[in-house]
Amino acid sequence: MNASDIATADLDALCERFGIALSYRDIWFHEHATPEATKRALLVAMGVHADASAPAAAAPTPTLVHIEGDPDPEIAWPAEACVPPLRWTLALEDGGARHGDGEGIDRAGASWLRCAGLATDLPFGYHTLTVADARTAHAVAFIACPRRCTPVPEPAHGRHFGPALQLYALRSRRNWGIGDFTDLAHVARLVAAQGGSFVGVNPLHELFADRPQVASPYSPSSRLAVNPLYLDVLAVDDYATAPAAQALVASPAFGARLAALRAAPLVDYHGVAAAKHEVLALLYAAFRREHLARDTARARAFHAFVASHRDDLASAARFDALQMHFARTTGAWGWPAWPDDYRDRAHDRVEVLAAELAVDVDYHLYLQWQADVQLARVAQVARDVGMAIGVYRDLAVGANPGGAETWHDPRRFAAGVHVGAPPDEFNQAGQDWGLPPWIPHRLATDGFRAFRELVAANMRHAGGLRIDHVMGLSRLYWIPEGASAAHGAYVRYPLREMLGVLALESRRHGALVVGEDLGTVPDDFRSVTAAAGILSYRVLYFERTHDGEFLPPAAYPAQALVTISTHDLPTLEGYWQGTDLAARDALALFPSPEMRARVYADRSADRERLPRALAREGLAAPDPAAPTLDAEVRAAVHAYVARTPCALLTFQLEDVFGETEQVNLPATTEDMQPNWRRKVTRDLEDWLDDGRFAAICAALRTQSSAR
Repeated sequence: MNASDIATADLDALCERFGIALSYRDIWFHEHATPEATKRALLVAMGVHADASAPAAAAPTPTLVHIEGDPDPEIAWPAEACVPPLRWTLALEDGGARHGDGEGIDRAGASWLRCAGLATDLPFGYHTLTVADARTAHAVAFIACPRRCTPVPEPAHGRHFGPALQLYALRSRRNWGIGDFTDLAHVARLVAAQGGSFVGVNPLHELFADRPQVASPYSPSSRLAVNPLYLDVLAVDDYATAPAAQALVASPAFGARLAALRAAPLVDYHGVAAAKHEVLALLYAAFRREHLARDTARARAFHAFVASHRDDLASAARFDALQMHFARTTGAWGWPAWPDDYRDRAHDRVEVLAAELAVDVDYHLYLQWQADVQLARVAQVARDVGMAIGVYRDLAVGANPGGAETWHDPRRFAAGVHVGAPPDEFNQAGQDWGLPPWIPHRLATDGFRAFRELVAANMRHAGGLRIDHVMGLSRLYWIPEGASAAHGAYVRYPLREMLGVLALESRRHGALVVGEDLGTVPDDFRSVTAAAGILSYRVLYFERTHDGEFLPPAAYPAQALVTISTHDLPTLEGYWQGTDLAARDALALFPSPEMRARVYADRSADRERLPRALAREGLAAPDPAAPTLDAEVRAAVHAYVARTPCALLTFQLEDVFGETEQVNLPATTEDMQPNWRRKVTRDLEDWLDDGRFAAICAALRTQSSAR
C-alpha cells in the first residue's frame, strides 16, 4: 500500500485509531502539528491498509490483560446481542481450568459479555479465556497480572547502594582485555564487603560476532541473547579437557597478545574477539568430542538449555551463523542485505543453509549456554555474600535493524521508521537513534509475547532491571526514514497492559524495576509508573529548584534511584572541568553560538551552585575557582546524594577514580569519539589498596545509615 492510498478525510481518524499523535508539545511548550507526510508514512510503516478507515465489526480483543483488583472482565461481542446460555472457561497456565456464567450487557447499542466471578481469587499468569453464547465461541489470550512490581527489599541498615559499571571497562590482571563475568563476581564480593546491595551493569545484550567494533550496547543484535565476549574463557568447564586450547593459551605468543589487550587504554574489540573465539572454538570442539558424541550428562544439560530457548536463542544462533556465512561469501552485513529468500527465517532455503551450517549454529548456542552458566554463577556469588539485590541489569530501548532480533519476526517492527527524540535544548535538530520500533497494535495480537519474553530474558539471574527510556511503555517518537527528526510524531503504546506484563515478570523473577524517566516525560506518567511499583530515576545534575539551584537531598522522592551521573553524561570531574563541553566544542556539536554561550554560562554558574549546595548540608565544598575536585569533595558529593530518601543509590566507577572522560558522548559516532571503549584506570586487584573505592562506599554507608 502507498501512503497516497489513504484518503485525506480519513487520515486523522486513522491516526487516532492507531495511536499516532496529531501534535506534540516540546520542552519549550510549543505545540507542533504532525505533518501530513509523516502521518501517512507512519501508517504505512504500521501496515495499515487503505480500507482500515471502514467501520470494523466488533470482535473480541485478541488479548485481555487483567490487573489485580480490577472488576470482572468484559468482552465486546460481534453480534447484536448475546444469546443465552452464556459461559466462560479459563484454561490456566498450570493446566487447571475454571468455569462460570456470563452476563450479557447492552452498552450504547453494542453487545458485551461480562465474565461474572472470573476476577475472584484469580491466579497470576498467562491463561486462555474462552467465552461462548448459544451461537458462537471465542478464545482470547488472558493475562492476569499483579498491580505492582517486586518491591525493594527492606535494607538491613540504611539504604541499598552499589556501583553502576560498564562491564567491558573493567581492568584486571587476569582478564583478556575486556571485563568478564569472573570480574563481575569479584566486584560483587568487593561491593558486599563494603555494605553494598547490588552491582549495576550496562546492557549485556548480544552484539555482532562478525563486527565486534560495533560496540554500543544500546544498539544490539538481540536483546534476548547475551554478549559472549563477556565469557571468562578459562572458566568454561571444557577448558580442562581441551589440550589444544591449553597449549595455545600457554604459548608465549598468545600470552603476549593477552598482555597487549590488557594494557590497551581502550577495549580492542577486534583483538579481544579474535583471541576469545580462537580458544572458544577449541573448547567447543572438545565439548563435541567429549560430550555430544558420548551423550554425557553435560551434553544433556546443553540439549535441555537449547530446548528451553528453542525460539529466542535458537533464532539468534541461526542469525549469527548465517551472518558470518554471508559476510564471508558476499560481504553483506545485516539481514536486509542478505539474498531475498534468507530474509524470512521460515523460508525453506534458511532451513537448508542452517542444516549445512549446523556445527556453526550449535557453536553460537554453546556460547549462549556458557554465558548463561557464568551469569548464573555471578548471581549465586551475590547471594552467597549476602547481597539483597545482586545483579542489576539494563534493558535497551531497541535493537539494531540489521540484527537477530528484528530478523526473528520483522512483522513486529515498523519498517522504514526509527525511534528518536524531538528537538530539545541540547539537540535542536532532534535525535534519530536508528532503532525500529514495535508496532503497537501487533503486541496484543501476539498476546504481548514479544514484550514478556524480552523482559524475562533480561530479568534472568538478576535482582533488578533498569528499563532504558521507560516512557517507551507509553509512547515513542517515530521518525520516517530519511526525514528530519523534527518531522517525527509520538506514537501511543498500551501502557496499562505493558505495565501489567512487566509487573507479572517482575514478580516471577523477584526483580525490582527502575524506569529511566529522563527527558520529555508525558503528563502523569511518573504517577502511573509509581503506582505500578516502578522506581523513578533521578540524576543530581538535573534535579533543580525553580531558580536553578541543586535540589536539597530531602526534596527527592523515596520511590526512586538516585545517581550523580550516567553513561551519557559527564563524569563528576568532567562536569567540574567542562571536559564534555570542550569535546562538544571540538566536534562542532553546538547548534548555534547562542546555545554554546548559554551552556557555558550555565556550567560556570554550577561551579558556584554545587559548592553552595554542599555547604548547606555541612559537607566539604570546593572553591569555585578550583581547577579539579579532590577526593574529599568527590566523597562529599556522594554523601550529598546519599542523604536523599531515595530507595536505591548508584555511583559510577569513573567518579570513584576521578576520571574526566565520559563513557558515551551522545550524537557522536565511533570515528568521532571512543564511545563504549574506555576502560577504568585501576585494576580490580588494586581497588582496596587504592583507597578511593572504600572511601566512597564509606561515605554512602555512613550517610545512608544516618537517614
